[in-house]
Amino acid sequence: MKVLLFLGCTVQTEQYAYELSVRSVLPKLGVELIDMPESNCCGYPVKSISPMAWAYMAGRLMAIAEREGLPLLTLCNGCHLSLTELKWALTEQPDLLDKLNELLEPEGLKLEGKTEVIHVLELLYERLGPEAIREHLARELRGLRLAAHYGCHLLRPSTLGRPDDPENPRKLDELIEALGASPVDYPGKLDCCGSGLAPFHGREAMKMVGWKLLEAKKAGVDALVVMCPFCMKMLDGKQTVASRLVGQDVGLPVVYYTQLLGLAMGMSPGELGLELNLSPVERLLAKMGVKM
Repeated sequence: MKVLLFLGCTVQTEQYAYELSVRSVLPKLGVELIDMPESNCCGYPVKSISPMAWAYMAGRLMAIAEREGLPLLTLCNGCHLSLTELKWALTEQPDLLDKLNELLEPEGLKLEGKTEVIHVLELLYERLGPEAIREHLARELRGLRLAAHYGCHLLRPSTLGRPDDPENPRKLDELIEALGASPVDYPGKLDCCGSGLAPFHGREAMKMVGWKLLEAKKAGVDALVVMCPFCMKMLDGKQTVASRLVGQDVGLPVVYYTQLLGLAMGMSPGELGLELNLSPVERLLAKMGVKM
């Protein structure tokens, strides 16, 4: 399977481990990654300021994907939502497509609105499938108790058609189970990571990080598993300040699913960027008998 890889802004500027793990793991599963040419932001951060600027930025990415004739693979929940929402907007506003094509014409681009947008969760669960993943494992992660964090934009708004059930998501849990580990439900599983609130109410956002991690810790999990760079930035990177604000140690290993999958496939922590994680991932590695 060949896909056009759209990294988005946060992965390229902060969450390097996500890109490292994706580039290490997916080709070994038979996925050919084609780098996105002439890329730009998905437009989501400017949507509330200028809906037309958002539509142009998202539409440009989709037009490039259509020109290349490939599905557009996103790693970020927000990017996936932004592109999916534009596809929906094109059906609701018949004149929007013509307006966007006027803006795209100087670059020789044309948008039809037929771009196939795929989140990495959909790629792993639907295009490849848990059984195919099991066939590529070098080791099973028996004995590990792992909690899934889906993230808001992966599940909502459900009216746009999101990658999983907004009230009872199971795909990431089943992908965890495919590695031989035990997925664990916990209170707050569907709670926000706090990222959307961070620019406006930083202290409250950090408390949300702390509350969510505490719930996962109370459930006795060995790690929290995520698939979004914004969620990772909060849940992995803000544990020190979150501990201070909630008055308890919330320290818990947080990893990308692609990092976990790579470990189960026999890859080294270095190949997967685990030294870039800010949470205490050495605890998880020690339980697996793996050295950093």
